[in-house]
Amino acid sequence: MKPETLGQKQRRFTLMTAKLITFAYESGYELTYGDAFRDPRVHGSVGVKLGYGHARSVHKVRLAVDFNLFKGGVFLTSTKSHTPLGEFWESIGGAWGGRFNDGNHYSLEHEGQK
Repeated sequence: MKPETLGQKQRRFTLMTAKLITFAYESGYELTYGDAFRDPRVHGSVGVKLGYGHARSVHKVRLAVDFNLFKGGVFLTSTKSHTPLGEFWESIGGAWGGRFNDGNHYSLEHEGQK
């Protein structure tokens, strides 16, 4: 079977985030976007570290998003608060940052990076 191209992964990732957002709202949460795409003009191209974040961050290839989580109008900042969403995300094939101390991070693995 032919490996998935970056473009195919990006399109799959977009659909997966729609499912995650729907799941969050159906579970009584609300979300706002944190970091999504990290522009190489600000953060450096893949492999180059400028500003914050990892030099090979999948945010740079449009395969990661950070969500701000709310319930009842309260901003939930702990990784534990993201666990129901993170476990759902993993169940549909994603990599959840809660497994590496970045609870609001939802991504698809690409070239060994999450």
